[in-house]
Amino acid sequence: MPDSHDQNFKNLILDYPRQALELFAPEEAATLDDAVVITPIREEQLKDRLSDRFLALDIPLLLEWPDGRREALLFVIEQQTESSRFSVHKLARYSLSLAELFKTDRVVPVVVFLKRAGGVPEAVVLGNELHDYLHFRYIRCVLPDLAAEQYLESPNLVARLNLPNMRWPPELKLGIYASAIRGLESLESNPDKRIKYTAFVDIYTELNNNERLLFEQHYQREASAVTGFAERFEQQGLKRGLEQGLEEAQRREREARLTIARKLIRTTSMDDASIAETTELPEADIQAMRQEAGQ
Repeated sequence: MPDSHDQNFKNLILDYPRQALELFAPEEAATLDDAVVITPIREEQLKDRLSDRFLALDIPLLLEWPDGRREALLFVIEQQTESSRFSVHKLARYSLSLAELFKTDRVVPVVVFLKRAGGVPEAVVLGNELHDYLHFRYIRCVLPDLAAEQYLESPNLVARLNLPNMRWPPELKLGIYASAIRGLESLESNPDKRIKYTAFVDIYTELNNNERLLFEQHYQREASAVTGFAERFEQQGLKRGLEQGLEEAQRREREARLTIARKLIRTTSMDDASIAETTELPEADIQAMRQEAGQ
């Protein structure tokens, strides 16, 4: 089953939201204190394995301060594998829709590019020769533009796991893989998550057989850790019921989309086509829900 980069990153961000913001939006993350509570807006089941297939979605995170010292803040994070397919207009529409839905203007859009993003617009301005009427920009994190050497000993697990996606000379490939595995071993105590994100590192490092042999020879401690994770995976039998889990996850994914669509129908003036694009549901489903709601 092919890897789903959106879902790999979605799981990573939902498992480690604070550290994800620190890597992908460092200036904004620097203003966050320990009192902030980060909650994913959609309640969706995380994958047991990163090879499991899910439908792709943006990742909205709601940041709240229980003591009320700051207003709630909404982060919209999108992972983009192919920069040529990125649409700043779509991101702007999605961000505005969420702002309207949650009745807030405190929205921070963030895009994480897995590949280089040359030529991708950093903003969109709507207007004419007289005035600019709408200016929309977003935070962009282009992983291949980050120097991996700066993160080799980082205490940020999201950064360590993304070392293979950063910029590094070919001769450092095994060292990059070893540093990611060391980070996973030292910064994550949950054995199931260690298993899960060993797969993440494997996917993005892409060691061939010869490189794996060299890795086992030169990085015996890290190689033992990888083997230990794999053995635990087999012992726990995490492969069982993958098809049932996939069906359940897809059902919950659709329910989450339907919930958002119903809210948009009930609380906004968006037309069916716009709601269908925002939620990635068929327009016929939106029309049926609108009829059920008597609108």
